[in-house]
Amino acid sequence: MKQRFTDQLVVGFALFSMFFGAGNIIFPPYLGMGSGSSWFSGFFCYYLADIGLAVFAIFAIIRNGGDVDRILGRIGRIPGKIMFAAIILCIGPLIAIPRTGATTYEMFAAPVFGRIGSVLPTAVFFLIVLLLTIRESSVIDIIGKFLTPSLFIGLIILIIKGIVTPMGPISETPMLENVAVDGINAGYQTMDVLAALAFGIIIVKTVTEKGYTDTRLKYKVVCNSSLIAALGLLLVYCGLTYLGAAASTFYNLDVNRSQLIIDIIEHLMGKTGVVVLGIVVALACLTTAVALVSASADYFSQLSKGKLGYKSLTIAICLFSAFAANFGIDQIVTIAQPILSLIYPGALTLIFLSFFPRQIRNDNIIRGAVIGAIIGSLCEVLYSLGVSFEFVSHLPLSDFGFGWMIFAAAGGAVSALFLRKDRSS
Repeated sequence: MKQRFTDQLVVGFALFSMFFGAGNIIFPPYLGMGSGSSWFSGFFCYYLADIGLAVFAIFAIIRNGGDVDRILGRIGRIPGKIMFAAIILCIGPLIAIPRTGATTYEMFAAPVFGRIGSVLPTAVFFLIVLLLTIRESSVIDIIGKFLTPSLFIGLIILIIKGIVTPMGPISETPMLENVAVDGINAGYQTMDVLAALAFGIIIVKTVTEKGYTDTRLKYKVVCNSSLIAALGLLLVYCGLTYLGAAASTFYNLDVNRSQLIIDIIEHLMGKTGVVVLGIVVALACLTTAVALVSASADYFSQLSKGKLGYKSLTIAICLFSAFAANFGIDQIVTIAQPILSLIYPGALTLIFLSFFPRQIRNDNIIRGAVIGAIIGSLCEVLYSLGVSFEFVSHLPLSDFGFGWMIFAAAGGAVSALFLRKDRSS
C-alpha cells in the first residue's frame, strides 16, 4: 500500500506538470484581473473547461480499456488515425511544443538576461528537452521525482506571498462582460483536453511498467493519480486567479497577459520574484515539452510500425520545434487559433460519446455526431474569418464557443434515425 501511494504520487505529479504549461500560467491571472470580485466564478469555469474535461478524457480512456485506438476506431480506422495524427501535430511540433520554447524565452531568458535574441535560448531549451526525452523509459520518473516538486514549490511560494501581501484591493465591478464565458474560453485555449489523449497513453503505459498489470488495480492507480494532479492544479489555478484579481484596480483588459503576471510578481517580490517566476515558467514549459515530445515521438514511431525510430523522431521534433519557436508566442497563437477551433469539437464529441461504450454500441451514431461537430466548427471558423454565416451567432451556446454542439447532436440524431429505418426495412 505504501509503495502504491508513492507510485500514485509520482505519476500524479508527472501528470500535473504535463498539463501545467505556458498557457496555464498566463491565462488565470488575466482572467482574475478581468473578473474582479467575480474571480472565483471565473476560476471555477476555467477549471472545469480545462482540467475537468481533461480528467474526463483520461477516465474515458480508462473506460475503454486504456486503449486510445479503441476510442478513435469508432469513427473508422483511417479517419481515427488521421484525427489522432492531427491532434498529436497540434499538441506537438506544430503548435504546443514550439510555444513552450517561445514562452521560456519571453518570460525567462529575455527578462533575466536581457534581449539576447531568441535563437540561442531556444536552442539550449530544446537541447535540454532532447536529453530528457531520448531515453523513453525515464521520462515519467524524471518529471515526477525531480522537476515537478521544484515547479510546484516555486508556484506555492509566489501564491502565498501574493495572498499575505496582495497587490491591492479587488475591483467590485468585473471588466469582462461575461465572466463564465471568458473562463470557459480560457480553459478551451489550453488544449489540455487534446493533450489528455496523448498523456493518457503515457500514464497507462507507465503504470503498467511499474508492475500494476491487474486491470482493476491499474485503472485505480491511474484514476487516483489523475485526481492528485487535478487537486494540485486546483490549488495553483485558484491562487493565480486570485493574484490577478488583486491587480484588478491597476490594469485594464488591454494589458498583455505575459506582462501582467511579470508585473504582479515584480510588485510583490521585486526583481528576485521575476527571476523566480522565470524559473517557474521555464520548469513548466520544460516539463510540458518533455511530455509532448515523448508522446509525439512514441505515437509516430508506432504509426510507422517502427520504421521511424523513437530517438530519430525525438531529434527531428526538437530541431523543428526549436526553429518554429523563433516566430514568437503571438505569431504561434495566431496560427493556432483557427486550427484548434476546427479540430477541438470533433475530438471532444468523440471523447464524450466514447465514455458510454455500452449505451452507444453502434459506431455510425458516433461517426454522425463527429462529422456534425466538424461541420459546425468549420462554419464557426469561416464566420470568424469574415464569411457571412450570420446564423452561427444565433446558435444555442454560441456565446460560449459551443455552437457546434447543435450540429453534433443533429449528426448523431440523423444517423440514429437512418439506423432505425434500416432495421425496420
